[in-house]
Parts: sequence; structure tokens; C-alpha cells
Amino acid sequence: MTLLPQELIRLKRDGHALPPEAIEAFILGLTEGRVTEGQAAAFAMAVFFRGLSLPERVALTRAMMRSGTVLDWDLPGPVVDKHSTGGVGDTVSLPLAPMVAACGGFVPMIAGRGLGHTGGTLDKLDSIPGYVSQPDVELFRRVTRAVGCAVIGQTPDLAPADRRLYAIRDVTGTVESLDLITASILAKKLAAGLQGLVMDVKAGSGAFMARTDEAYGLAESLVTVANGAGMPTRALLTDMDQPLASVAGNAAEVTYAIDYLTGRRREPRFHAVTLALGAEMLVLGGLSPDTTEAAARLEKTLASGRAAETFSRMVAALGGPTDLVAHPERHLAAAPVTRPVVPPQGGRVAAIATRAIGVAVIGLGGGRTRPEDSIDHAVGITDLAPVGAEVGPDRPLAVVHARSEAAAARAEAEIVAAYQVGSEVVAERKVILGRVE
Repeated sequence: MTLLPQELIRLKRDGHALPPEAIEAFILGLTEGRVTEGQAAAFAMAVFFRGLSLPERVALTRAMMRSGTVLDWDLPGPVVDKHSTGGVGDTVSLPLAPMVAACGGFVPMIAGRGLGHTGGTLDKLDSIPGYVSQPDVELFRRVTRAVGCAVIGQTPDLAPADRRLYAIRDVTGTVESLDLITASILAKKLAAGLQGLVMDVKAGSGAFMARTDEAYGLAESLVTVANGAGMPTRALLTDMDQPLASVAGNAAEVTYAIDYLTGRRREPRFHAVTLALGAEMLVLGGLSPDTTEAAARLEKTLASGRAAETFSRMVAALGGPTDLVAHPERHLAAAPVTRPVVPPQGGRVAAIATRAIGVAVIGLGGGRTRPEDSIDHAVGITDLAPVGAEVGPDRPLAVVHARSEAAAARAEAEIVAAYQVGSEVVAERKVILGRVE
């Protein structure tokens, strides 16, 4: 069935199920420019409020996957990947891909830009001078084969319909749709020709799904649709009630990832999530018999330096500096204004409105309010105090890195408002909340 775009939008607006062929035609029109940005925004909003059935989700996912090239790999090892639903201070992809590659896996990771209040892996990579974050397919293949991993953004060939819809969702208040998140993530992963996928589904104040039951629903949707499409997938639910790393911002998070790989800084919560996801990837790819043995193998790649070396080779192969790991300060931009954020009163951090931290980074210029906006990679927030930490005049909540004093002052006020400080000892929530397969 072929429907005019406005008729398809009207049907979904009124709560009707859409025929698979109508969804296919709409996505084809979006790819070829016959469906306008306004129509795509209206469709996203209709889906946001009315939802999609499982067959509709599968149809949307497959249509976006087929809107461009679908890769096929011939490599001497399993092709596996990980994807996060997004959060604040979540730079796991940068160290995880080379860690898994150092264990014998191949990780052709197609990452996204920032979405809503969350940071985007692609924006972080763009802070590395010379790094070709959106190479052509042949370079993507070549680096994946030679290094074992390549972390890039969507190329023009891969799921182009998703790339257009992704940008529209970012600025139209439709980011949190379970159905659109499912289709967006899986279209890219299916197009990448994966043999296995591990999802990191976030729950908490900094996640798109704030409630754990909502996160379980998204995890089950992703796993069900992916497995139904022939891609073995499992999901971990992880905590985003506070930033995962103590930094938020593009260049700052690249530095953090390098510090993690080299052992200069290895924070427990970030380390736990990285190991847990990597272990699932190794088991799913048949490289380890169980997650315990897999985690031990990943630890060895860190201790031996092989993971850091693999990351360095990937950066160089994609055009970045050959000495980035040894000397990140030579290459990553630094903001001219730094300001510690002192709490109005001392005590222990009881809770963090994590989404507000991500919004503060956008306010500094480290994110977008429109798809065409440029990003200031130098700005961000570092030294974020975690839940349970003692803060006071000599122990700030965070340090702001800004382009101007006025921008720093605004971010400082937003960070103070985001933190709840009290006198009681707070029990920290577990970082791994559950598992779906």
C-alpha cells in the first residue's frame, strides 16, 4: 500500500497501525527528499504519542537499514559491537572497542552525535585533530580489518534515512520515543553487518528512560526486534542516576578515555560498566566461555597496554595524531576559562539531577539546539563529585571549562542547582541494574 506522507501521518496520529509497505515508502521518500523535514517531524511526534506495534517497529527498522549500504564482513574473528542509549559522562565506547579488539574481536562501531542532553561519541571523536570520523566505506573496512576496530559516525552510505530522522528528533522533543530509539539504533547496527550486539540501556535521572521499568521495556524492545531480524543481541541495564564518568564534554571525555586506557585514572563505576559490556561482547562472539573469564581477559589488555596501543593505532589509521595517547594535551583543545563550582553548603552529595549536567554542557556550547549548530569541543565540566562524596569550600562540586566568564557563571549556577547536598550518608545505587537476553 502506498500512502501520501500526510495520509500516513494522519493514520498514525489517529492511532491506526501502519502497513509495512507504507512505512517502507515513507522512509524511501525521506531518503530521496520527497518527504519534507516538517512531515518527518510530524511523523516522529505521532509515533511518540501513539507508539508502534512490534511488526511496525520491525518494518521501520528494516526500512531504515535498507535505505543505504548493508555491509558484509569476511574477517578472521567475530564481528561484534556495543551501543549505549545515551547518558552523561558515558565515554565507554572509546576504550571498549580497542579492548575487545585486543581480545580478538572485530568492532566496526557506528556511533552517533549528541542527542538531546546526552553526549555523542561522534562529537567526541571530532575533537581529535585530523580524525576522519565519517570515512567512506572502504576506509572503514580497511581500518577495521587492520586494527580490529574503527569507531566512526554514519557514513553517507549507511542508513541515511536514520541520519536524517535522528537530527530531526534531536530538536523536536521526540528523542525519548521507545519505538524511534529502537529503530534508530538497530538500523545502523544491522547495516553494519554485525554478528552480535550488546546494548547498554541506561536508567535514571540522566537517561532517556528515567524509570527502571521503562528501561526494561526499551531493552526488551531492542533485544526482541534485533533477534527477530537475525542479529543475536543482549542488553544490560546500567545506572544513569549520576554521571558515569567524572567529566562531561567532548575533548574532556577523550582525555578521560585515554587516562582510563593508560591507567592514569580508572574510576570504579566506569570500569565496572566497561568490563561488564566487554565481557558480554566476548561471550556473544564466542571468544570466552563466560563473563568471568572474559572480564579477566579484558583486564589483561589494560594491564599489558595492548588496549591503549590498539586505540592509538585506530586514531592514527583514521588520520589522527600518532602520539595522542602519549600527549593528549598537545592535540585536544582546552577552554580559556576554568572555574571551580563551590557548593553553598558543605556535606555529602545525596543526589544529582544528571540531565541538568548534560544541559549545562550544551549551554556552554558543547552540544546542539539545532541540527546545523557547531560544537565547541573545548568546553565541558570535569571533576564532577559523585553521589556520596564530601563537598565543601575545598572540595568543589565540579570544575567548569568555558569560553567566557559569563558562560562559566551560567554553568556554575546550573550545576549548583543540579546537586542535592546533605549531611546523611547515602547508599549508592548499583551500577549494573539488570540483564535482558
